[in-house]
Amino acid sequence: MKRLSCLVALISLLGFARTTASPAEAQRIQKSYQLSMDKWALEMRIATTPEDRAKVWSNRPDATPAAREMWKTLSGSLDQDWTLEPAAWFLRITPGLVANDENGTPQPIFRDGCETIRKAIDANHLKSPKLLPICSALASSPDPRSLALLEKIQETHPDPKIQGVAALGAAMQLKTLGDNVEIMAKRLTYLRKAIIQSADVELDGTTVANIAKDELYIIRFLTKGRVAPDLVGVDSADKALSLGANKGKVIVLLFWNSTVPDALRVVEITTALEKRFKGRPLAVIGVNNDTTAKLRSLQADGTVPWTNFSDPDNKLAKEYRVGNWPVVYVLDGERKIHYAGAPGSFAELTAEALLDEVKPIVPAADR
Repeated sequence: MKRLSCLVALISLLGFARTTASPAEAQRIQKSYQLSMDKWALEMRIATTPEDRAKVWSNRPDATPAAREMWKTLSGSLDQDWTLEPAAWFLRITPGLVANDENGTPQPIFRDGCETIRKAIDANHLKSPKLLPICSALASSPDPRSLALLEKIQETHPDPKIQGVAALGAAMQLKTLGDNVEIMAKRLTYLRKAIIQSADVELDGTTVANIAKDELYIIRFLTKGRVAPDLVGVDSADKALSLGANKGKVIVLLFWNSTVPDALRVVEITTALEKRFKGRPLAVIGVNNDTTAKLRSLQADGTVPWTNFSDPDNKLAKEYRVGNWPVVYVLDGERKIHYAGAPGSFAELTAEALLDEVKPIVPAADR
């Protein structure tokens, strides 16, 4: 009997240890993945030959195992407040993680997990004082279902500051839905609320006020139908580069870097887009904020075959008020904006439609 009691006590202690270790385990997973990314970035910097660079690039850490491990840690405890910060990390890191379905179509691997997190927040955490990282993660989510949750938080949360941050996130989500009068009015209302209630709240190293100002700038100058600002700079070889030099061409302008979770996929789909429209009046131009040496190495071995501005200090990215990476703009021959959003099929379809409208240039001798 005494032996049985000891066994029961041991099982209880193990269960307690497992429960109390969960927050620490979540931190370990995040830290381990970040360390692997830091190690990879260092290896990219010190690789000297095209072969070495290609090998290091192909060995970029896959976030999928870390996401699976995190989901295993979180999924049974989503009713507890400690899961909110690692859940925000999960929401940020998983959107670019895809796998082909039976038809060969890429599908998000963790779509159901992200939806489960949103439902758990709605059911258990709408009034939690720890929602700031979740609001920030939802703001950058490519899933339109994040908007409804942000709007609910900004309506019902007891803390005006968290309301304001959720309103900012809702405004950022709304810009993916278009720019008709009703949507624009709602965006402006949310941005006003964010500035009034949460101006001094810091998110990812900047204040809500600064983010809201950037969003107002985007509304004024970087929405569909506006003429996009010209960019003037240099490529990774210090050669002069400008958007204005591509007058008359459809421009696919991609802001990206090698450290975003879906960098490999971004490179693949952008390279495929350039190959598909080769020989037509289209220019694929990147704006990359890696170090110049890293960008140069990626282009030297053909990993990234399209032209790029080298923008390690984010000077050009700031002109477009880029907050969430990656983002792509599709511009017509007069630099008028026709699409702004995530790389992928919508950007490609927009580019194709614009190319179909371009009239072929008739040589003077044939006129």
